[in-house]
Amino acid sequence: MSLDICEIFYSLQGESTRAGLPCVFVRLSGCNLSCSWCDTTYAAAQAASMTPVSMTIGQIVDQVASFECPMVEITGGEPLIQPQTPALISMLLEKGFQVLLETNGSQSIAFVDPACIRIMDVKCPSSGEAGSFLFDNFNHMTAKDEIKFVVGSRQDYEYAVSVIKARLLKHPREHIHICPVFGRIELSDLAAWILKDRLGARLSLQQHKIIWDPDLRGV
Repeated sequence: MSLDICEIFYSLQGESTRAGLPCVFVRLSGCNLSCSWCDTTYAAAQAASMTPVSMTIGQIVDQVASFECPMVEITGGEPLIQPQTPALISMLLEKGFQVLLETNGSQSIAFVDPACIRIMDVKCPSSGEAGSFLFDNFNHMTAKDEIKFVVGSRQDYEYAVSVIKARLLKHPREHIHICPVFGRIELSDLAAWILKDRLGARLSLQQHKIIWDPDLRGV
């Protein structure tokens, strides 16, 4: 069993509740969406116009283990368009890793081991992919799974609020992230909206873009 790999690297977790912690990132090739603000177009483009690197699950696990880091994130692109991704996640869990999955939420998480922390991105209007989220995924969440809204405008923020109030009232608010599109929205405005609305959600910044060049790969 093999998967198409864009890159594997060791860095600090830039987002989620584990931001700032060392993490190994396994970025898979290919994506089924085309978001306006996408910052990893190379992952989708690699599968479309180049020959991706094919690695077996065993080879991926061995490379992850070589970094001697207990946390690993499977990301993309969109990891769940590759049918072997759940098997990779299960193998990493069996080896004792804490596993995170970053997914755009358009694919079912029902077959992903619930011991994995699923981080799902509900697409807002400015992404150009609003409506792509599979809301049945909320039925398969555990309390430790995380929801992310990438916000680039007031309209995006209001959409996020509507989804939170309609569908996520029982989900832990500390696991709901409001994430500004880097450089597109005033952070103080977004913070003020969250506080004014008593939203309780987490304002999450992309730490890796603050620490390093925003366009730098492998960080």
